[in-house]
Amino acid sequence: MIFGNGVDNVELTRIQQALVRRPAFANQVLTKNEEEKFLNLSSEHRKVEFLAGRWAAKEAFAKAYGTGFGKKLSMHDLEVANDELGKPYFVKSPFIGAAHLSISHSKLEAIAFVVLEKN
Repeated sequence: MIFGNGVDNVELTRIQQALVRRPAFANQVLTKNEEEKFLNLSSEHRKVEFLAGRWAAKEAFAKAYGTGFGKKLSMHDLEVANDELGKPYFVKSPFIGAAHLSISHSKLEAIAFVVLEKN
């Protein structure tokens, strides 16, 4: 049974500007594991894409979960990884059930879609 679904998109320029204005911005969004991967990316453009994708994924999750971000949920309560084929998935979340995730990028933006499913 579907518990909730959420979608979010973010312009890459918005994320890039946030990184320039606040170098600690990535730390506010990413967990330690995500940040390690982020820091090892080869180009600044790929870092912006990665961070925008994680931002969109976490925002989409918060919408699907029904709480938004605040007292019940923070960006660090969620962690996204990729399987051996590159498929993104949540390795950390407060949701008990299946969390389905898709992330996509274009030249201008990143988008993520989340479906939360309970047995």
